[in-house]
Formats: sequence, C-alpha cells, structure tokens
Amino acid sequence: MGVIDEVHGDLDADISLDEFRDAVEEKVEQMGGLADEETAAMLIAHELDESEVNGVADIEPGIEEVKFVAKVTSVGDIRTFERDGDDAEDGHVLNVDVADETGSIRISLWDEQARGAEEELEPGQVLRIKGRPTDGYSGTEVNVDQAEPDDDTEIDVQVQDSYSVSDLSLGLSDVNLPGKLLDTGTVRTFDRDDGSEGKVANLTVGDETGRIRITLWDERADIVEELEPGITVEIVDGYVRERDGNLELHVGNRGAVEEIDADIEYVPESTPIANLEIGDTEDITGVIRSSDPKRTFDRDDGSEGQVKNVRVQDETGDIRVALWGEKADRELAPGDKVAFADVSIKDGWADDIEASAGWQSTISVLDNSSPTDAANGESDTNEAETGLDAFGSDVEGDVEETTTTETESDSTADANTTSTDDGEQVEFTGTVVQAGNPVVLDDGEETISVETDADVHLGQEVTVRGERRGGKLDAEDVF
Repeated sequence: MGVIDEVHGDLDADISLDEFRDAVEEKVEQMGGLADEETAAMLIAHELDESEVNGVADIEPGIEEVKFVAKVTSVGDIRTFERDGDDAEDGHVLNVDVADETGSIRISLWDEQARGAEEELEPGQVLRIKGRPTDGYSGTEVNVDQAEPDDDTEIDVQVQDSYSVSDLSLGLSDVNLPGKLLDTGTVRTFDRDDGSEGKVANLTVGDETGRIRITLWDERADIVEELEPGITVEIVDGYVRERDGNLELHVGNRGAVEEIDADIEYVPESTPIANLEIGDTEDITGVIRSSDPKRTFDRDDGSEGQVKNVRVQDETGDIRVALWGEKADRELAPGDKVAFADVSIKDGWADDIEASAGWQSTISVLDNSSPTDAANGESDTNEAETGLDAFGSDVEGDVEETTTTETESDSTADANTTSTDDGEQVEFTGTVVQAGNPVVLDDGEETISVETDADVHLGQEVTVRGERRGGKLDAEDVF
C-alpha cells in the first residue's frame, strides 16, 4: 500500500480514494515541487479534517470550507438578480433551511444549482453539503459549492405542517404552532452592534403537551400589546432556538402570531407547595389567598424596579410569591386560581421559603369567575367554590371561611347602627400573609383582618390585641 493510500485510510472525511489522489496531485503542482506526494497528502488530509464539522452548531464564519449532512426543513422561492456588467447574465439564488440534531442553518444555492434544486428539493430530504460559511442577514449561512441527496443517513428532525409543543426540536424552522396564550410580556428595545435599534418581546403558549416561550423580534414584537392571555393563537413560520438549556420558538419579520378560533386545552403540571425546596425552579398551581399593593424601589444602577407579593395556597400548604418587574402589573385577586411556571424557590422571611417570579416566569389565571367580588362578599359562596374545587376541601374551607366571615362582618357593621353590642377583646398570634392596611394574619387554622398602622412585613409572626368583631380586629397593641 502506497503512502497516499495509507493517509486516505486514516481519514474521517467522506472522500473517495480517486478524489483524494487527484487532490494530492493538484497540491504537488501548486507547491511547485516544494512538496512530495507524502507531504501533499498530509496537507490535504489536514484541510479535509478541518472542513468536517460534527454538526450544524459547529459552523461559523471564518471557516474556509465545511462539509456536513442535514435535513431540508423548508425551501424558499428562487430569486433573480442583475449582475454587474452590460453583458452579464441574470443571476439566481435559492435559500434553503436545513437542520440536524444540533441546530439549523440557511444554505444558499446559486444559478444552475438553484434552478435545479427548485424543482427537486422538498422538506424532509437529507443532503450532503459542501460550502463556505458566511455571516448572513439572519446569522451564519453557507454558500453551497456542492449538495447531493443522501438517502442512507437518518437525521432526527421532524418536518410537518403543524406542530404541538412536544414535537419541537432544535433546528426546526417554518414551524406553525397553535396553542392557548398563557402570558404576555412587554416590548423591550436594545442597541445592535451597527447602531440600529432592535425590539424584542416574549409571550408563552401552551397546549395539551406542554408550554413554550415565544420570542418576537423587531416588527413582530409590537403584537404583544394587542393580545390578551386566554385566547387561542397560532404561531406562523417560527424557528426553534435554545436558551439556557430550554427550547424557545422565535418569530421574525416573515413570521406572525394570529388569533384563531380553536379550543385548545392547557393543563399545567405543578409541584405541591409542601414539596418545594430552596434552589429549585418549579411550577406551582394554587389559589390566591392574599395580594399586597405593588411597591417600587431604586436599584443600585439608579433605575426603578417594582415588586408585588401574593400568597398562594394549594391542598398541601401555602407560599409567598414575589412578582418582579412587569409581572407586578398582573391583576391577581384573592380567590383567583393561578398557575405560576418557572418560579425560583428561595429563602424567605422567618426561615420560610418563598417563590420568585421574574421575566422568565409565566403567570396564567386558570379560572374566569369573579373572585374579587366573592372576596368582598358581593358574590355568593357557590361562585367561589366553582373556582376552587380542584384544590381540595382544605383550600375551599379557608376561602369559604374568609368570604363568609367578611360577609358576616359587613352584616355586623350594619347591625351596629341599631345595636349597642360590644366586640370581644381578644389576643391573636399569627403570620402576616398580607401587609399594608388592613393586615391579614393567619395562625394555620384561622385568618383575620387587622386594622392597624403598625409596620409589619410578610412572613413575620406578630401578636395583636384589641376588639374583634367577626373576622376583623381593631388592634390596640401589636407586638
């Protein structure tokens, strides 16, 4: 066996022995006699090894040439353009999106290749591609020198007309995804390297198989201001990317988010509150037990932040949830049944734990009844029960008790106009589950509303003394 055969045998690159011999001969001629066949063979082998990439994710501008295998996910329309020069023929280009298990990339075929591919290529085909990476408009692209079908290679990337959340995988493009709109964010601006201003916004959709964050860019970002959680939408022409280990569906200027008339169910999977541990990122579902007013604060950089605390209860326990930034603007009232997704579990007040809902979290109100009226005693008890029966008798009991007690308190107040009955002097010790005025205390068995100007914070255990009428206490002492 000659030296050329030996070097070729050690190659991982997909090149025939005849092609390798031709390349070696050409390299010897280029070197003008400065390299023999063995040296030329080693140089060619080095070039081939560098051009082979492990996957689409390894392709980046600056690599002279790449060879890879990928599946066609979408085929664009051929475009015709004028070349410089009076006698120059028109040029043609066809953009094709391809993907493998590591990611997706756009390839460009030119002139004769473009005309031939327009008729022959279709989504689902696997191609063996050789080309030159460039920095294109939408990221890294590959100008194709050679592309041919590879029927023997399997690429685990699904290509279909419509997807569910569980179907999505890294590298997919032209994705149409119907789902229930769970949450919307606000439009944020940023400066690009070229000095232009970009826009981005997020929303979250879910279906029977799960949920996913949607990232909207530039012209498409403004649509979040037109959409309300609870409707059904379809994401059109999205492409899948990865962020912090999670898949996201991105929508650029050629994509869209459209409201559709369809009934899609989203059933959240949640962790019982009693099972939450510090350091975890979890999904929790429960009933809003109390809600504090929104507070603003100054950050170290001089900007203003905001936060609102709510107390959430399920059949296993309760926890304070801090809503940060734009999440603090959500209107959540006692009695609302809410799913909190991707909240961080942290160390809270008085050796308690708390959940933190930031920009990456999703807040979904799961019941459309009128819990605010029920909490104020303006709706009958059956309406409150309708939104709570999924959480077990313990939660129902607490909320029913609060509703009934406040209603009784209102009745007592009315009765005071014609009665001289005095309230009962009591001492009550409990945990602050709502700060502000009134303060709401809970001792694990009972919740009361306390009229006081004392400065207390969520999670603090306090004792109050004063006159109690029904579920309200006018505090004379707080300690």
